[in-house]
Amino acid sequence: MPDVMSSSRLVGVGVGPGDPELVTVKGVNALRAADVVVVPVMDTGERGRAEATVLHYVPEEKVVRVVFALNERTDRARREAAWDAAGERVARLLAEHRVVAFATIGDPNVYSTFTYLAQTIGELAPGTAVETVPGITAMQDLAARSGAVLTEGTEPLTLVPVTAGATVLKEALAGPGTVVAYKFGRQAAEVAEALRQTGRIDDAVWGSALGLAEESIRPAAELDDAPLPYLSTLIAPARRDGGRGGKL
Repeated sequence: MPDVMSSSRLVGVGVGPGDPELVTVKGVNALRAADVVVVPVMDTGERGRAEATVLHYVPEEKVVRVVFALNERTDRARREAAWDAAGERVARLLAEHRVVAFATIGDPNVYSTFTYLAQTIGELAPGTAVETVPGITAMQDLAARSGAVLTEGTEPLTLVPVTAGATVLKEALAGPGTVVAYKFGRQAAEVAEALRQTGRIDDAVWGSALGLAEESIRPAAELDDAPLPYLSTLIAPARRDGGRGGKL
C-alpha cells in the first residue's frame, strides 16, 4: 500500500436523496474542489443514485466508480472482502491525490456507506484527514413533498431502519412522537400491519424515488403485499390532538 501524505483529505459529501437540486451549495463546492470524486456502485455495475446526482455537477472523467457490497447482507466473508478491496482502492487514490471526495446519498453521518469507508481508511491510511459535508435526508424531502410535519414543540423523532426488523418499528410506533422508517420496501406488508396495530396508519405516508421521474408518494393506507423499492421512506406523524402549539 502506497504511503498517504498527511495532507491528504477524504471528504464525505451528502448529495441528498436523488433530486440534484437538493445538493447544498457547500456540497457542490466540495465535489468540484476535489481531485477525484468516488461514487459507490454495486458489483452489478448499474449507475447508482449518488453517481447520477454527482454527474450534474462534475465531469464524468473526474468520477471514479468503486464497487461496494451494498446489497450483500447474508455472506459476511464476501461483504468484508468487498469492503477491504474498496478501502484499498480509495487508499490508493488518496496516495495519488490531495483531496478525494466520496459522494453518498442522503447525509454521510446517517446510515451511510461513508462511515465504514472512513473507518477502513483510518486503518489503512492513518494520516488522512476525514471530513463530512452534510446532506438533505430522504425524510426531509418526503416531508416537504407530502406536507407531513416531522416534529412540533417537544415531540421526539425516531428514525428506524426496517432492515433491523418490523418488531423494532412496531415498538417505535407504540411510543410518542413521529416515527420515520427507512429501507422498508421489502417488508411493506409487515410495516402496514405494524401501522394498523398501533393505530398510526391513517396519517402515515410513504415515498420512493423522491425527485426522480419514477417518484411515488402515497398514503400508507394504500400499502399492500406488493414489495416496494428498497429505499422507500415512511413517515408516521405524531398524534396531534392539542390544536396549534399544543406540544409547546
